[in-house]
Amino acid sequence: MLDNKDEKPKDKELHSSEKPSLQTEKKENTTTKDILTQENLVNEVEIPEKLDETGKEKDAEIEDFSNKNLEQLVVSLKEVLDNKPIQKIKDTVERIKSEFNKKFGTLLAEKKAEFLASGGNTIDFNFTSSVKVTYNDLLFDYKKRRDAYYKEIDAKLNQNLDKRNEVITSLKVLIDEADAKTMYKDFKEIQEKWRAIGPVPKSHYNDTWKIYHHHVERFYDLLNLSNDLRDLDFKYNLEEKLKIIQKAEALVNEPDVNYASKELQELHKNWKEDIGPVAKEMREEVWQKFSDATKKIHDKRHEHFKEMRSKFQQIIDKKLEVIALIESYDTSKNKSHNDWKKSITEIEKLRQEYFNAGKLPFNKSEEVWQKFKIATKKFNTSKNTFYKKEKNEQQENLQKKLALIEIAESFKDSEDWKSTTNTYKKIQADWKKIGHVPRKFSDDIWKKFKGACNHYFDRLTKEKNSVSIEQNKVVEAKKEFLTKLKESKPSSKEEVLDIIDAWRKLGSLPKNAKEFKDKFNGEVDKMLENLSLDKADVLMLKFTNLIDSYVLDNDTNKLVSEQQFIRKKIDEIQKEIQQLENNLGFFSNAKEDNPLVKNVRNQVESYKKDISVWKLKMDYLKRLDF
Repeated sequence: MLDNKDEKPKDKELHSSEKPSLQTEKKENTTTKDILTQENLVNEVEIPEKLDETGKEKDAEIEDFSNKNLEQLVVSLKEVLDNKPIQKIKDTVERIKSEFNKKFGTLLAEKKAEFLASGGNTIDFNFTSSVKVTYNDLLFDYKKRRDAYYKEIDAKLNQNLDKRNEVITSLKVLIDEADAKTMYKDFKEIQEKWRAIGPVPKSHYNDTWKIYHHHVERFYDLLNLSNDLRDLDFKYNLEEKLKIIQKAEALVNEPDVNYASKELQELHKNWKEDIGPVAKEMREEVWQKFSDATKKIHDKRHEHFKEMRSKFQQIIDKKLEVIALIESYDTSKNKSHNDWKKSITEIEKLRQEYFNAGKLPFNKSEEVWQKFKIATKKFNTSKNTFYKKEKNEQQENLQKKLALIEIAESFKDSEDWKSTTNTYKKIQADWKKIGHVPRKFSDDIWKKFKGACNHYFDRLTKEKNSVSIEQNKVVEAKKEFLTKLKESKPSSKEEVLDIIDAWRKLGSLPKNAKEFKDKFNGEVDKMLENLSLDKADVLMLKFTNLIDSYVLDNDTNKLVSEQQFIRKKIDEIQKEIQQLENNLGFFSNAKEDNPLVKNVRNQVESYKKDISVWKLKMDYLKRLDF
């Protein structure tokens, strides 16, 4: 669309200090009303290059990052930052960010699951990665350079605006002083300065140009030099503008509407920036010719896109048909290389049908394009799976068996007999399920696996046979003690403590008889509950009995786990107390016998009693050396 035309004659002269009035602007607008109803000012619109169906610049290839791992994505990001202008990489960076965040999120979830499976607590989980650090550094550098670029552009535009305002001021001063000897020469210098200034902020472009051109016309109208000199200048400007009109009229027949619009934009820039006014009597005529050509180009462009829009749904439907065929393509019967070779040829034909269906603008193509990518990815995944399996199946089996050997060797000296024996039974069963490995590795890995298993089971047999006569006596003594204990009914805390002391004096149980310890602790808990003791005392006696048994067994893992659990409980109760006390603040004006207030206060007291017990437990643990 066009700006107000630059050469319509004025009805009256304006004082040099005045800007064009709204009335004058309205008068200028009336002759080009039909053109001014277009989308935007031509000089304000950037005509895009031809777009392909994905909305990208023509011939620009869209790189697929979905198959790249984290390290490869970081390399791609660095290459983009190093080799492309910062203002042209936003879409690429966003696609890399999307893939990286998705893959890193998956990795983070896996690491957290492993951490929790190994006995860790969620609150303690922390995972760092060098590739994430590098990625963050690159992203920070991108944002820093991008912000600096646009800040520099804004600063330059504002500098140019200041320069243009200075030129306008110089022109107004020139007209006011009206020195006939130097006036024309000075005016030409002002024109050159104006033309040399770069772009200004779009919001100021039209205003500055209108004001400048208004004073240019005033200069010519007030020029007191030779009429021949002025007429010569008018004649030159007329010839140049007629050339522009010829170029615009030629563009009407240009088949490439985007190219025509872009060239038209440049012609308007030349008309406004590079060429001065013509004689008053010619201004309306030449402007109207240029306006007519411009309107034809705009109308043709609008018709072109209107026609394209009417075809968009047909193109979309055709593309969706092709996508459906690709999605439903059956590869389950492909058993050989020839089967897959035939399928690849057929899918390639469907891909060509998709691209030959036509092109779409980005806002209409993106959803279809993503569906196409998913469909073709499904086929490619099946194809790649087949060939990888065909080529690497035995190598994968080797890696699986090497992993089992690593497990077998890592547990061969374990003394956690029950758990480790189950582990060996499982890995032996897994070994049998795994297929063949390359022949050159077969004997060697079998010897390693068998050796580790035999080493453990030989130790297990020895352990079972190594229970000494003394250990057997302890087991029998504690069995008898438990039998009598069931009939015992202690009436005081001291009696219960004497029972615990008597149990411990019988000696330590062997590792394969730990279940007797659990039974004894259960009986002690029952006896304590039957006594008329304070709840806190009962809890502490149960706790110290359990912890002391861990200490006697030198079970550091359970002691550490107990300490972590208690610390967590203390934190949770403290938060509950704080929340309840905050709630009391809402009842500051309520009476003490208010049921809600009394209920909250009772809860606070209950939590305080609980936390005192947990703190006593923590103090007891802290006194232990483990």
